[in-house]
Amino acid sequence: MKNPITKGLIIGTILLVVGFGLNFLINAIFPFLAAEYQNTAIFRAWTDPLMWLFFLYPFIIGIAFSLLWEKTNFKEKNIWKNGLNFGLFYFVIATIPGMVISYSSFQVSLLMTLSWTFSGLLYAVLAGILLTKWK
Repeated sequence: MKNPITKGLIIGTILLVVGFGLNFLINAIFPFLAAEYQNTAIFRAWTDPLMWLFFLYPFIIGIAFSLLWEKTNFKEKNIWKNGLNFGLFYFVIATIPGMVISYSSFQVSLLMTLSWTFSGLLYAVLAGILLTKWK
């Protein structure tokens, strides 16, 4: 598969499904996080029409991962190592700084920020594995 947009949309679809599962799991383990998401002083209500944009995120990040992959040069033959290397690369340059600024500027719990951080790492590694497989 050559087209990075197509790859990105497929990755986005997979990340959307994984995200639903991960969100369900995290909220089952930490039910008070679900309550934190309901705080409309911080987050938009699900009834707000702009919330449909929330579901575009996996597709936008999937395309971004695919385009970034085109500019990187991970040469490991092992797809797991390549996926981990790509995921950590993205994690260090984008997720960590983004989570530091999110935690410092939004009134959200440390646990919520850590759950976002973990999700970001998981998504990046998964994207790296898929992109290595499609090389």
